[in-house]
Amino acid sequence: MRPLFYRIGLSAIVFFSCLLQASASKIYIPMDADGQSNHLKAYGIAYAALKNGQEVDWLLNYMGGSFCMDHTDNIERLCKLRGVNYDVITEAQYLNIVTKITDPNYNGDVIKLEKAPKICVYTPPGKQPWDDAVTLVLTYAEIPFDKVYDDEVLADKLHEYDWLHLHHEDFTGQYGKFWAQYQNSTWYQEDVRNSEAIAKKNGYKKVSKLKLDVSKKIRDFVAGGGFLFAMCSATDSYDIALAAENTDICDVPFDGDPPAPDAQQQLDFTKGFAFKDYTISTNPYEYEFSTIDNTNFRRMRVNMEADYFTLFTFSAKFDPVPTMLCQNHTTTIKGFMGQTTSFRKEVLKSNVLIMGDYKPVNEARYIHGEYGKGTWSFYGGHDPEDYEHAIGDPPTDLNLHPTSPGYRLILNNVLFPAAKKKPRKT
Repeated sequence: MRPLFYRIGLSAIVFFSCLLQASASKIYIPMDADGQSNHLKAYGIAYAALKNGQEVDWLLNYMGGSFCMDHTDNIERLCKLRGVNYDVITEAQYLNIVTKITDPNYNGDVIKLEKAPKICVYTPPGKQPWDDAVTLVLTYAEIPFDKVYDDEVLADKLHEYDWLHLHHEDFTGQYGKFWAQYQNSTWYQEDVRNSEAIAKKNGYKKVSKLKLDVSKKIRDFVAGGGFLFAMCSATDSYDIALAAENTDICDVPFDGDPPAPDAQQQLDFTKGFAFKDYTISTNPYEYEFSTIDNTNFRRMRVNMEADYFTLFTFSAKFDPVPTMLCQNHTTTIKGFMGQTTSFRKEVLKSNVLIMGDYKPVNEARYIHGEYGKGTWSFYGGHDPEDYEHAIGDPPTDLNLHPTSPGYRLILNNVLFPAAKKKPRKT
């Protein structure tokens, strides 16, 4: 059963009418292509308002998913300082907008954002913001977040947060399967040493066993009502780690012994969130975890100029969750590669919701689902504004991409936990 959200419906119009005052005003932040010059920082304004104790109305499917909140000098000043386009409108003008959105024939809705979610990013110590698209855009949008890693997860610190992002991690304990190409590189050797040291400190003989327990703690976080967002290799490697709980899929270069000869047969797909019936790769020379990822299948058929994926359009009044997660000023998003670029549709579980896909190669790019009381979203690719990011490439400068629709999908997920919810029926 999908989470239910309070909406401003037709009955609320009467309430709004009673509040009209000549001096009252709203700050309206348009999010369409023509009306907003910095979509990414606009999310930071909405977050700042929530942090200040204000409620924010998210106008789904209206002018690109615009925001509206009570006018304060502080928020108006932030808009000016951060270069976010806004209008100061009267309560009566806002009531006209609400009336249009709540019309049964209009595919829109007004969702109340109530409380700033507490955010953490699962990322190794010492990583810079440009190592990961999420930390990069959170920093650019000026949305605060904490960093956590294995020690904090194992110490049950995740319950202190509402939203967790998984850095481009390898949860299978195979160090990203970079061994074949980078085994002699200083950065790779240091990554292995650090991972083994963390595992030893926490009482594990293998990094894969450490990552399995971390994965299970994250699963418990979601089951308890947490919001999980992951990109690139943190999507499929996470599901594979859970499915491989009772077997060994790591070869000698990764854990000192060969994988179990029947590792494929021992996988339990029911333990993962999103994927089923895939075939894992235990070959240490292959830069791939399994047949979940579509990178190798698409490589000879798709070029950068033709690589776009399409967002699905959902009913805002009946499907508010995917509608929120897909808010944008365009439904066509530039494709981008990663170690895990996209997900083959034939390995998706039946309860997985596809929110964005590229039909010419039958792949999903952006998917969502529920687990326990929480939700998860997986987004393929590494960096929405760097088509084929390679190790050593310079960081993306988001000052050059302030209207990036690919990055907007990340920030939709950041605000999603702020939506005011009704208690679930038991």
